[in-house]
Amino acid sequence: MGSPPDKGFGQGDRALARWAVTTFEPEDEVLAEIRIRSLREGLPAIAVGPMDGLHLEVLARAVGAKRAVEIGTLGGYSGVCLARGVGPDGLLHTFELEPRHAEVARQAFARAGVDGWVHLHVGPAEDMLAQVEKDGPFDLVFIDADKGGYPSYLAWAEEHLRVGGIVLADNAFAFGQIHRAGAAARDPEVKSLRLFAERLASGGRFRSTLIPTGEGLALGVKVR
Repeated sequence: MGSPPDKGFGQGDRALARWAVTTFEPEDEVLAEIRIRSLREGLPAIAVGPMDGLHLEVLARAVGAKRAVEIGTLGGYSGVCLARGVGPDGLLHTFELEPRHAEVARQAFARAGVDGWVHLHVGPAEDMLAQVEKDGPFDLVFIDADKGGYPSYLAWAEEHLRVGGIVLADNAFAFGQIHRAGAAARDPEVKSLRLFAERLASGGRFRSTLIPTGEGLALGVKVR
């Protein structure tokens, strides 16, 4: 038994992944029902995975987040995880472009018993974020929406997170394309995700890293 000096970044062992899910039990009956209902209602199968949801809740708790923003609600799965993290004395603003998705999310928040401290905003986040700035500075911003908007969402987070607050962003691996030569030239979403990653890593406002989930979860702590 040993550990190699050149450790891989993440792992693709499905048996190990199953062990983690079995041991840490990230998805309870409420979250499982939200996932199933979202699919039944015809929402795209792009919600965060069970372990990803657990990461969101635990990280929110770890930084003592009480004021949080989520950009990209979908069916409410990740929002419930974040709302559990901030707790009933906290506040989560979550933004969803599609009214039909938002209605499914409202049901999810009610089912999970977190609707009392979740404010759901329907419409383009880039146009509506200014409406919640009065509640900042925020402790946490989670980005999981249109990939082309990631750089502008990061710029907003830079200005409206407290020092010590965190920004999180799903799909940071650009669906496995982020590192491929020429991918950014062919795909504007990859280009935007590259710009996002470069600014997060070297823009000077965050100390950042990547959590090697299946989709890549970017994490930055605001340092100035």
